[in-house]
Amino acid sequence: MTLRRIQCDQLQVGMYIHAFDGSWFDHPFWSRNFLLRRESDLETVLRSDIATLLIDTSKGRDLPLPAQAFAQTPAEDTRTPDEKTAAATQVVNRARDVVRGVFDAARLGKAIESCAVSAVVEEVVTSIESNRHALLKVLRLKKKDEYTYLHSVAVCALMVNLARQLGIDEQAAAELGTAGLLHDIGKVMVPAEVLNKPGKLTDEEYVLAKTHALEGYRLLGEVGNLPATALDVCQHHHEKIDGTGYPHGLRAEQISEAARMGAICDVYDAVTSNRPYKDAWSPLDAITRMRQWSGHFDPQILSAFMVSIGVFPLGTVVRLRDDRLGVVIEGGRNSTRPKVLAFYSTRQREFTRNELVVAGDERSGNAIIAEVDPAAWGITREKIDRLVRLGVPWV
Repeated sequence: MTLRRIQCDQLQVGMYIHAFDGSWFDHPFWSRNFLLRRESDLETVLRSDIATLLIDTSKGRDLPLPAQAFAQTPAEDTRTPDEKTAAATQVVNRARDVVRGVFDAARLGKAIESCAVSAVVEEVVTSIESNRHALLKVLRLKKKDEYTYLHSVAVCALMVNLARQLGIDEQAAAELGTAGLLHDIGKVMVPAEVLNKPGKLTDEEYVLAKTHALEGYRLLGEVGNLPATALDVCQHHHEKIDGTGYPHGLRAEQISEAARMGAICDVYDAVTSNRPYKDAWSPLDAITRMRQWSGHFDPQILSAFMVSIGVFPLGTVVRLRDDRLGVVIEGGRNSTRPKVLAFYSTRQREFTRNELVVAGDERSGNAIIAEVDPAAWGITREKIDRLVRLGVPWV
């Protein structure tokens, strides 16, 4: 346990609250210690009478180091972009080969080598921590004939990356990565002509394709030493919040957080990949459409996923690391460096002079750390729409 006392306005999503200072009656939550996962809960704390609190940095995020500290740290990655891409490509290729071996073994009724899976996941976790952008970029460039295996690697990486955004601890993040790597193992039991059919599936073919969730659960259950999270995600990553998913038609909180994360990572990678029957959507198109599918995904986790990959639709209200609110007015090239019109100080609780900024990386004051509901700050949607019109086009 590593405790640190911070000011209330230093609190961020992903931090683990160990205790609030002052009386139990001063804070608005039943529990005194919990992982702060949602922006809405953060805003509730900021509006309370709490002045200081204790966070446990061993269970969640710590305060960011100042910019000069990052510049001086010997652990800073000084590799060139090409070197980072080459390193990420090696990780992806090794992971792909392991996944191919796991799928082939399952197809032949042989044992799955859990040690090989664990080694791959560990390597992906390390790469996400040190080389996140390069790894996710390489995984987006998968070829159609490699989709089956690289999709599993991509979902693994996206799950670990999302866990990182949510402040989930390292061990649980690795288990989520394992779940992502193995979530589609049941597809080895579905005929290839169904999986790769270029046109729409018939009703009979669709029923057959859906069996992969339960088949995968059965296959993983025979391994015996995999984390329960892997079996859960394998079985339930096609469930939907409104109960229209499969195989069990679970609703909302009946679906575990891990399975809700898996649903988002699986769909995002699928729709942004070239497939035999469709061309890839851009990341921005994918996120925009996924947010419009009411009842499909957990909106809070989808919001965190959006932050984790740095893709924000036009008009999204966000919180910057320097405690300003801004509205996304342009996605930028490939939507990876959104342009934001900053307009409000959360510390002063007042509107500021509008400033156009390019969202920086996570060490920057301009880094986007969360999506925000403007109503929680007394800001109307009409005000946001006016700001969008003011900020476009980028000048």
